[in-house]
Amino acid sequence: MNQNRAKKGVHPYEGKDLSKDSSIAVIPAAEVMVYPLAQHIGAPAKAVVSPKDRVLKGQMIAEADGFISSPIYSAVSGTVKAIEKRLVVNGEKTECIVIENDGAEETAEGYGKARSLDSLSGKEIIDVITKAGIVGLGGAGFPTGVKLSPKNPQDIDTLIINGAECEPYLTADYRLMLEKSDEILLGAKAVLKLFEKAKVVIGIEDNKPDVIRLFEEKTAAEEKISVEALKTKYPQGGERQLIYTVTGRKINSKMLPADKGCLVINAATCFAIYEAVYENKPLIHRIMTVTGEAANAPCNLDVPLGMSFEQVLAAAGGAGEDAVKYIAGGPMMGTAMATLDVPVVKASSAILVFSQDDVAVLSESACIHCGRCVGACPSNLIPQMLAKAVKAENYEEFERLGGMECMECGCCTYGCPAKIPLTQMFKLGKAKVREMRIVG
Repeated sequence: MNQNRAKKGVHPYEGKDLSKDSSIAVIPAAEVMVYPLAQHIGAPAKAVVSPKDRVLKGQMIAEADGFISSPIYSAVSGTVKAIEKRLVVNGEKTECIVIENDGAEETAEGYGKARSLDSLSGKEIIDVITKAGIVGLGGAGFPTGVKLSPKNPQDIDTLIINGAECEPYLTADYRLMLEKSDEILLGAKAVLKLFEKAKVVIGIEDNKPDVIRLFEEKTAAEEKISVEALKTKYPQGGERQLIYTVTGRKINSKMLPADKGCLVINAATCFAIYEAVYENKPLIHRIMTVTGEAANAPCNLDVPLGMSFEQVLAAAGGAGEDAVKYIAGGPMMGTAMATLDVPVVKASSAILVFSQDDVAVLSESACIHCGRCVGACPSNLIPQMLAKAVKAENYEEFERLGGMECMECGCCTYGCPAKIPLTQMFKLGKAKVREMRIVG
């Protein structure tokens, strides 16, 4: 890797020492499980069960409703209690399937049945991944089967397994890579079978030397799999940033990675692919980090999808009396939570618990034109000019200045001494541009 490609970005406090030494612990499912039909990019899934229906663990309860959509499976056996609107992480209410867990752990037919990769064609592998309900588990939630079906499969030469986990505090992928390295590599080999010319590069930030050594040892004899040590700098794990760092190829908002011969898959997604392809298990659980200065026992948990954040936090030992702020996901791109009574979904990576709300005490002042935002922006934008355009409601100018290239990573906001909420402004600007395009 050319280290010069990793110059942009910021170095926030990592906070990973709180939970990185905590091995993954499996927690039992709750008595009532809630499954939002919209937990991925694209069209919400469509329920295929009704109230009072009995369901089994690993049974499909909602089917994909369109090309860019993804099915949903129950993590428990039990009875469908209701299909109703419930609150989710982003503060909205959305249609959810509510299942009462009977504790029997009775599984659907074929669940967990071993399968050989050699018995599957490329098309069958994609069908398995699609039907298993796998989406990007790094936070994006894009259906993986669609991502692995580019219009130019013959041109894909680089598959990047994203093991950067660049968000502060998060250690779920770190523990998964340490504890399930063989399975992740088998998942990578399943994806390799789809692209004749491709090689796999496993990108890992250099603040995880033990993981780098482990994967280097396990891939030493592999001709088509290599390990790339990445400079530790946020947002090194962003898709565009990762592709540029590893290959030197630049991607913009109007392009797909496949247009440059690349595909990026998160390490946790790769593990989910392993479970689907080799063990015939749909996506019904994920690894989450529960951490923060106000978390009683920072740890990494194997969580059945459908539990509430409140139940997961309780299983992790709860929060201290000084807890004042909760975030779903990482501190840079996560979502502040008004309530923990919302369900864990496919893209839920963490619960952060803090004793101080840094945002609440911020006092915004005028831009001093220091240029820190420009130096930090991984997309090489000029945030102060974009902010000026948004404040003036000049969204044509916002677009002309490259505002749609904003990754919403938060680097500019993090570094701004004037405490201007730049990232939030750019989210608004991008939404307004999209509205203009639709109207136009």
